[in-house]
Amino acid sequence: MLTARAAAEHLGVGYSTLKQWIRGGKIRTTRTAGGHHRVSESEIDRLLAPHTSPGRARISERATVVILGLSGRNRLRGFVEEVRADGVLGQVRLRIGTATLTAVITSDALNELKLRRGDEALAIIKATDVMIAREVAEPIHRQMKSRRAAAR
Repeated sequence: MLTARAAAEHLGVGYSTLKQWIRGGKIRTTRTAGGHHRVSESEIDRLLAPHTSPGRARISERATVVILGLSGRNRLRGFVEEVRADGVLGQVRLRIGTATLTAVITSDALNELKLRRGDEALAIIKATDVMIAREVAEPIHRQMKSRRAAAR
């Protein structure tokens, strides 16, 4: 028997998502004497098993699918700080430690994710160009030289 957090990790979903599945009856659990949910390994296996019939390789629109792996290696786990939607686009602001990351995604994706403030979420960054900068204080003689040039 796994805790809800461990089960969520095995399934590759957030803890809040797993709790919604439990409340919605999509996943079977056993309760401890203290009222905590435990998920059996057979239930995890059931959820990870393919949802297709032998003759069809198509997944219905209503099926719940779980991503087992992802090629993106730059994954940042955080909490949703703000969600805004306006027309075709939406904005999600994630709090990752002391930093904030803002992502602009389609409103369709935003509706599908059903993100709410406080939800745990994962930012997966896939980029072909990454720039890194380092700031250092400019030496005083350079500052004075550039000020003189600007005054001319």
